[in-house]
Amino acid sequence: MPLLYLSVVIQIAPSLLAADFTQLDRELHAAEVAGADLLHVDIMDGHYVPNISFGPDITKQVASTTTLPLDIHLMVEHPERVIEQLAPAKPRYVTIHPDSTKHVHRALSLIRDIGAIPGLVLNPLTPVAPLAEWLPHIGLVVVMSVNPGFGGQAFIPESPAKIAAVKALRDAHHPSCLIEVDGGVNAKTAARVAAAGADILVAGSAVFNAHAPVAENMATLRNALG
Repeated sequence: MPLLYLSVVIQIAPSLLAADFTQLDRELHAAEVAGADLLHVDIMDGHYVPNISFGPDITKQVASTTTLPLDIHLMVEHPERVIEQLAPAKPRYVTIHPDSTKHVHRALSLIRDIGAIPGLVLNPLTPVAPLAEWLPHIGLVVVMSVNPGFGGQAFIPESPAKIAAVKALRDAHHPSCLIEVDGGVNAKTAARVAAAGADILVAGSAVFNAHAPVAENMATLRNALG
């Protein structure tokens, strides 16, 4: 269930990328039972980022396996080529990187056309200032607190300051837009990113790992938030 932190509802979105695909049904069911709010799905093409994950077909199968709403993060070049293929998965959010296409407005419109909430992803050195113009067209901003493309990376220490800067612009221009933080979120960093302004925390290896069951890991994150 969502968590309260400083009177703000904090959602947790376990990342599919860290799940055990040999036990996917079990992993997804465990996340549901543990109270996850969303399932974060990273689609990578090996071009925008060097890694390759999975595509729309597997995403559709995942959607049929879980009751969790999907939060799809497109790390692909020319995302407008992929967006319409995501319609059968009925995602809640679809987010793109503004430097992945020359046609950001068109891509965001395509996301709305499939019934999802569009969002933009800021890489660690993507400037925050352009958000003032982008915010009216989106419902989610994702702040990457690691470099995109691989799970298990260390949290970039400057990230809370960037989250706070995004929050200031969000509050001024589009208060209903949510802020998501993706990368290195765990029991040590969760409270810091929440305090900086995050509404949604993406957690991969902090939820899906061999050290403890999913329920225990989710409880640890909740406890870290206070």
